[in-house]
Amino acid sequence: QVQLVESGGGLVQAGGSLRLSCVVSGPTFSRYAMGWFRQTPGKEREFVAAIHWSGNVAVYEDSVKGRFTISRDNAKNTVYLQMNSLKPEDTAVYYCAGRFAPIPGSLPLTRQRDYNYWGQGTQVTVSS
Repeated sequence: QVQLVESGGGLVQAGGSLRLSCVVSGPTFSRYAMGWFRQTPGKEREFVAAIHWSGNVAVYEDSVKGRFTISRDNAKNTVYLQMNSLKPEDTAVYYCAGRFAPIPGSLPLTRQRDYNYWGQGTQVTVSS
């Protein structure tokens, strides 16, 4: 019923940029908190960034602060991850995730278990 579809991944040189998009089906996107996670083989899926349904709160993992920006366009049912100054260690499959409101204020949105819906991922590869 609810589907999340990521796009925008690809191969880029270190120092380059990519813009990931995640389109969410249905008319209730504005009531979802949205997040981005990434995963490499053999490692746990790790938090990257999140934005609250209100749109006025965003959280970033320390390693991407100042380089990545999460944003949303509710009219397009889309969340974005602008990725600048990419590093080889950013190479991973990137997943978008959603959590439908109501969302407790104490929910950090930095954990996999904070979300109800997941996309299938898009590959980002950064060459050195």
